[in-house]
Amino acid sequence: MTTSISDPVVERFVAAVNAGDETAFTAVLTEDATMSDDGSERDLAAWTEKEIFSPKANGRMKIVEASDDGRTLVVDYTNDTWGTMRTRWVFTVTGDRISRFETGQAPA
Repeated sequence: MTTSISDPVVERFVAAVNAGDETAFTAVLTEDATMSDDGSERDLAAWTEKEIFSPKANGRMKIVEASDDGRTLVVDYTNDTWGTMRTRWVFTVTGDRISRFETGQAPA
C-alpha cells in the first residue's frame, strides 16, 4: 500500500475536493455519475454540496493509503460539520472521468 495516488483521474478528484473547487470536481465526473455513502445510494449533487462544498462543510481528504492502482483509498476525511473520520473511497473510472464513487467508514 502507498499514500500516493497513481490514477490521475482520482488524483484530480482529490485535488478538487481539497481546493474546494466545485467546478473542477464536476469536470472530473461523468454527466451521469452516481455515488453511495455507507452502502446507501445518494443524490450526488445534494450529498457533495452538504458534505464537501458548502461553507459549513469545507471538506478535505488526507490520503492514508491507496491501492487498486489508486482507485481505492483510505482517507482521513475532515469537514467542519463532522470533524475527522477514517473513510474508504472506491472509484470507477470511465475514460478520463469518474462515473461512480462509493464512500463510507473504513473498516477498523
